[in-house]
Amino acid sequence: MARKIGDACVSCGACESACPVGAISMGSDHMEIDAGACIDCGACEGTCPMGAIEAE
Repeated sequence: MARKIGDACVSCGACESACPVGAISMGSDHMEIDAGACIDCGACEGTCPMGAIEAE
């Protein structure tokens, strides 16, 4: 299962640089995770200062 980024995201980009497979990018409203590319490692979750990332 992939991770997802919720509405608490402030688009700081911390998660994007933490992702080892480049599955995170800027979406229309906030950062988004490409579920097909996400390897569910959780590296992004710990870097989010807003706690906006969780398991889907």
